[in-house]
Amino acid sequence: MKKKEMLTPEEEIARTRLPEEGEIFGIVTEMLGDGRMRVECDDGKTRIGRVIGKLRKRVWIRVGDLVLVKPWIVEGDRKCDIIHKYTPTQANWLKNKGYIKTLEF
Repeated sequence: MKKKEMLTPEEEIARTRLPEEGEIFGIVTEMLGDGRMRVECDDGKTRIGRVIGKLRKRVWIRVGDLVLVKPWIVEGDRKCDIIHKYTPTQANWLKNKGYIKTLEF
């Protein structure tokens, strides 16, 4: 198995994923178990987030991480899918560029 190469901060920022239509930023506030966690979203609502299948066992998410979430069509005010996790370098870049306004991490 090939070892993952480390990216420089410039390369990491260049790969930063920005939210598309219907996606919002969130901060993980509590782990609930079974791939679920409580997420405080940028729109002021607290939702229960579910880690999508392609991230399970590949990306480890902890309390305090900045994530990108997509609210469900049904029960969108209460539940969402966690679709991306940002590194600390990417999170700081997003905050400095003004993409994140209300969240504190």
